[in-house]
Amino acid sequence: MSPQQNAAKRSFLSGSGHTRRWFLQAAGSTAALQAMGWSPTFRIGPTSDRVTLPAPPAFPSGIPFYQQLYRNWSGETVIQDVWTAAPGTAQEVADLANWALEHGWRIRPKGMGHGWSPLLLPQGETGNGYLLVDTTRTLTALSICRTSTPATVTAQTGIALETLLQALGEVGLGFTTTPAVGNVTLGGLLAVNGHGAAIQARGEAWVPGMTFGSLSNAVLSLTAVVWDSAAGRYHLRTFQREDPGIAPLLVHVGRAFLTEATLQVVPDRPLRCRSYVDLSAAELFAAPAAAGAHAFQNWVLEHGRAEAIWFPFAREPWLKVWTVAPEKPWSARRVWEPYAYDFANWMTPAQSDFVDQMLAGNLACTPAFQVLEMVAVITGLGASGTWDIWGPSRCSTLYVKPTTLRLAENGYAVLTQRRNIQKVVHEFYRFFRGLVARYQAQGQYPMNGPVEIRVTGLDRPEDVERPGAVTPQLSALRPRPDRPEWDCAVWLDALTFPGTPGAQAFYTELEAWMLGNYDGESAGVRVEWSKGWGYTAQGPWTSPELIPGGIARSHSLGQTAGEDWAAAMAALAALDPHRIFSNPFLDRLMG
Repeated sequence: MSPQQNAAKRSFLSGSGHTRRWFLQAAGSTAALQAMGWSPTFRIGPTSDRVTLPAPPAFPSGIPFYQQLYRNWSGETVIQDVWTAAPGTAQEVADLANWALEHGWRIRPKGMGHGWSPLLLPQGETGNGYLLVDTTRTLTALSICRTSTPATVTAQTGIALETLLQALGEVGLGFTTTPAVGNVTLGGLLAVNGHGAAIQARGEAWVPGMTFGSLSNAVLSLTAVVWDSAAGRYHLRTFQREDPGIAPLLVHVGRAFLTEATLQVVPDRPLRCRSYVDLSAAELFAAPAAAGAHAFQNWVLEHGRAEAIWFPFAREPWLKVWTVAPEKPWSARRVWEPYAYDFANWMTPAQSDFVDQMLAGNLACTPAFQVLEMVAVITGLGASGTWDIWGPSRCSTLYVKPTTLRLAENGYAVLTQRRNIQKVVHEFYRFFRGLVARYQAQGQYPMNGPVEIRVTGLDRPEDVERPGAVTPQLSALRPRPDRPEWDCAVWLDALTFPGTPGAQAFYTELEAWMLGNYDGESAGVRVEWSKGWGYTAQGPWTSPELIPGGIARSHSLGQTAGEDWAAAMAALAALDPHRIFSNPFLDRLMG
């Protein structure tokens, strides 16, 4: 590479330079990236001569606060300077809310920053008038009750999922299904409908506490900072799952601040996870009428837990299939820790070369790059002996680390019934493949990452071991009363490096097709809160048709009177009438 290209590459990896250059910053030295802002390590105290913002006035004594950079998972949202506080107790969070009301500030709950959508703060904000409240430093306590039926865990919302699962696993407990990311907080997961990849398999026994929906559906109670109209101030209030007031808080999309939650848990059942890379995409995603034994739907129905990672220019996807297995199969390798697929969490030489090619403007190398990505998967599975692994559930379901390649990602949940999983997947596969081919014919390669396909159950209140339990009102997995046959959701995500030319136009076409294709007859679609959606040529979260109108409709269709989007917005407004827990994007989305 030329000295100029080397300088540009260093600029990408350090996070400086033109915004477009963020499209590959995650592909560089991941250890350096983490130290340089993915998990910010520097803190500028209020008395430092490096402070660039006016200090928060009359700040509550005893609560540490400092200036710090904020950057989201993909590096597309970067706010160089924003005040951050680290309260030591839940009551101090309420104190901060009252301070913010008095001084005209807003508060944003900050966990690990593992998200794409601008729910915490949108790009372009200066940080003035906002206080990030870091829950990860002290709001991490947990306690486990093994004597109740089902067993429960009570945890503060700053605890990381990996830590929570480790503590549960040590006493033989866990959740039915969880996301793949360990370095994300409980509060963040509850805010955005965090989910795994599982439905109840054929013949799988039901035990109290099981739910195949999102983690929000396991909540039995939660504590939030809300407005007390009688006292004229914000205070801590605990909501039980049968209280209608909890419904909009179970998935609040960043419009509230939770400090603690109690969730039902189940005995942890060991999982066997087998990887397959010898099935073609055409076979796996075949039309229902032509689908054979290896069709994606069959894997899901038989085993309950499956995920396909498909690079569109590679012939075979990476299919992971989990099976409940109380005893270790003789051929499986026992694993004791999460992140077994370590080869997927570091930059490969092929990825580094692709960075160089993209910097040089050679997008035509995308097909070869995707084939090499699959070669890296096959090689990595063989070298690490992870074709067939077995152990506690968290050891195979957690596989995304902070060092994983950071890509831009859209996301949608397609609600349907089990017998139509293959139909949903095939229609997406056929359209997506055709869209990629059309762009390729024009010399454009907007998609250089994989497609991820997963299936989950819905957030059914009958799964909750609490009479009168209410449904998470803003959950993408909320059942449709007018479509009782819809019993699952197919999650569809398409990934690319941030800033890839043509990506916004591609995503806009893809989203328009999804909204039109899954039109409520055999399936319906809702956005995945934490990902990209609402596309126009200006980028994600900019569509005036979808925000807020289309979003509101998707959460109102089929719901009973008083249970629609407007009712949820009214309830959240009553809990925070001064909009302390909001930002300009949420103001536009949620009114």
